[in-house]
Amino acid sequence: MSEKNVLFMARTTRFHDFARTLTSTMGVEVYAATPDSPNATHDFDLLILDVDGLRNDRLDHIAKWLDGRGSIPMLLIADEDALASLRIPSRARVDFICSGATELELEIRARRLMGEEDPFAGDDILTVDGMTINLATYQVYLDDEPVDLTLMEYSLLSFLATHPNRAYSREVLLHRVWGFEYCGGTRTVDVHIRRIRSKIGPQIAAHITTVRGVGYLFKE
Repeated sequence: MSEKNVLFMARTTRFHDFARTLTSTMGVEVYAATPDSPNATHDFDLLILDVDGLRNDRLDHIAKWLDGRGSIPMLLIADEDALASLRIPSRARVDFICSGATELELEIRARRLMGEEDPFAGDDILTVDGMTINLATYQVYLDDEPVDLTLMEYSLLSFLATHPNRAYSREVLLHRVWGFEYCGGTRTVDVHIRRIRSKIGPQIAAHITTVRGVGYLFKE
């Protein structure tokens, strides 16, 4: 009998076999449930959640449910075209993989969340004034309070903060943050910057400088 259990939660069975590969790679038991009937009949150490068709408020509800069970970590599986609207719950220990991830990536991230390697290495924590960015958990805190960012807002902020004192054009930011296949215009960068500034407060927002005729720069 395995010492650790994983609960796989999804509306469909599309990733059942994928999640169950952890039985052979990690020796864990994998059980299934649905987001509408989350009550687990077994104790578990990790929740793997397919977020397809799941509203962000429902995701928050599941995160609170995990908090009530002792802050059980959660690994999200998301389709790439849904990443822009995915909001990582600030209360939970959480990571995510894209739906095209390999079995090896699934195993590595599951091990990390279940504490089989140190998830909070020093290089994973970036602090700027009163803001902390946890690069391991995709979370941002302002004076120890979680900041509610979407995944793309987080990705843009963390990219700029980890590449300080260098101006990046909007086109480069689209390429580096959104990826090769993004078809939208550069205005989306401005929209995300405006939202980030409004959420992190004026002191931290002052670090994000608009470089006229170029793009944006994060000042240390």
